[in-house]
Amino acid sequence: MIRIEPAGAEALLLVLAEAPDDRLPLRIAQLAERLRAHCGPLLRDLVPGWTTLLLHYDLMRTDHQALTRLIEPLLEAWLVEPVAAGAGRLHRIPVWYCGEDLPWVADACGISVEAVVDLHCSVEYRVGAIGFSPGFAYLGGLDPRLALPRRSSPRVHVPAGSLAIAERQTAIYPQASPGGWHLLGRCPWTLFDAHRESPSLMALGDRVRFQPIDEAAFRAEGGET
Repeated sequence: MIRIEPAGAEALLLVLAEAPDDRLPLRIAQLAERLRAHCGPLLRDLVPGWTTLLLHYDLMRTDHQALTRLIEPLLEAWLVEPVAAGAGRLHRIPVWYCGEDLPWVADACGISVEAVVDLHCSVEYRVGAIGFSPGFAYLGGLDPRLALPRRSSPRVHVPAGSLAIAERQTAIYPQASPGGWHLLGRCPWTLFDAHRESPSLMALGDRVRFQPIDEAAFRAEGGET
């Protein structure tokens, strides 16, 4: 059952599920596109989360009650629509597993460094949210054997392209920034470029697999240490 909750004077929060699942991010992405088309200029922005969709609306054009009435039929139809399990673009992203936290993660999980890499590469992840910084894609589905809390002391500087894990998620930092996740490796690709037609490489609902590469391949693809 969907809950529609006010979120300040100019926003509605759609609570779409109680817990995330593999298909929900893509379904939320589809819902967001339909709401954009259906509501047009009434909406200023849509912000998806793992189980939610936040609608920022133009208070000069609509209000909480009117917008709720407008979108309720669309939400009811969305609830019963199936989505193919393999839907969403698949990205195969190269990673040089050289992260400074890799030995610590292996020790904390009680496995070898090689096992950490194997476990991390063996999963097909799903983009469940994008935020924190431009193009920062939260990828769900991390093997529970690698689940660790965030660092107690975040780093002031994490290099762009750093692959990291925390809790049951993994992500690549698109830009250099502070960060409190555990660093496993480096990706040579530019994940966010404001000059591209689609600035962010990954979108909500996309699928991701990581492919291990060595330092030579990392540098050959433009990676810098």
